[in-house]
Amino acid sequence: MKTLFEEIKASIKNNYNQDRSFCRPVLPWGGVFTIKAGRKAVSCTPLYVEIRLKNTCTIDGFLMLLYVILNENENFPRELSLHFGREFVDCFLYLMDTYSFTTVKLLWIWDKMEKQQYKSEVHKASLIIDLFGNEHDNFTKNLENLMSTIQESYCSNWRCPTRVQEDQQRTININPPQEIPHGNLIRLAVNELFCSKIELCEEHGCGGLREFSQRIFCHGAPPFVVLNMQHWKSEDLAYLLEGATLFNKEEHHYSAAFQIGGHWMHYDGLRNVNLILLNKPPEFLLLSSLVYIRATEK
Repeated sequence: MKTLFEEIKASIKNNYNQDRSFCRPVLPWGGVFTIKAGRKAVSCTPLYVEIRLKNTCTIDGFLMLLYVILNENENFPRELSLHFGREFVDCFLYLMDTYSFTTVKLLWIWDKMEKQQYKSEVHKASLIIDLFGNEHDNFTKNLENLMSTIQESYCSNWRCPTRVQEDQQRTININPPQEIPHGNLIRLAVNELFCSKIELCEEHGCGGLREFSQRIFCHGAPPFVVLNMQHWKSEDLAYLLEGATLFNKEEHHYSAAFQIGGHWMHYDGLRNVNLILLNKPPEFLLLSSLVYIRATEK
């Protein structure tokens, strides 16, 4: 039995110009999970027999990208198991490969998200979970400590009240222009965050010079990184662009683009035909995130 990833690759290989889409819906927007209630369910309060998911685009694009990354890089499932847990990674891949898309979304919601990150209510016999919001809040902030970085700084003034400082971040936030930026602008923005530098100390009345060390990953170089845009080669590590998430401002809706076998595909769970080959960049969409993978593991 072929995996979903193998079926997508096969469809690319056998694709004709008149049909640039994958034959089956992948990770469609929303979802309904039916609960097989037994006799004990009668005593539950409140009682519901199905779970309905709404506005899932805030996790859908990244779940699709995560699936592609895990399949295109044979060492990444083992590495990511150290962060996510082996049971989660195995279950995630199994559910995607068996087209259990609502269940795989529930796996992320219940295993990785906090209750306060989404709205839920019982309506009649349904538990409704609404993920409306920001994809960085619903996905990248829940990547455990995968992308945690730290940077130390020292002030030249011995009388500075905070002479030694330590800045730790769990996500990588950079702010180039809103339009799809030129690669050099991305590199400059990343260098600004990661490279060592010397600046005037901002402590009131200090006047000293603050030296910032190079920002480093707390747990070693991760298999992939997400650059939040609301990208890159360093002196020691090389990363290659694997995909991106995109934002439709008019619809307040997220989608994703990614590479498989050198071909770019666009995934949009809201559409009936939601996985298509790209021959040009999607129009009228803003760049939300860029996803890079370690080149040595590609």
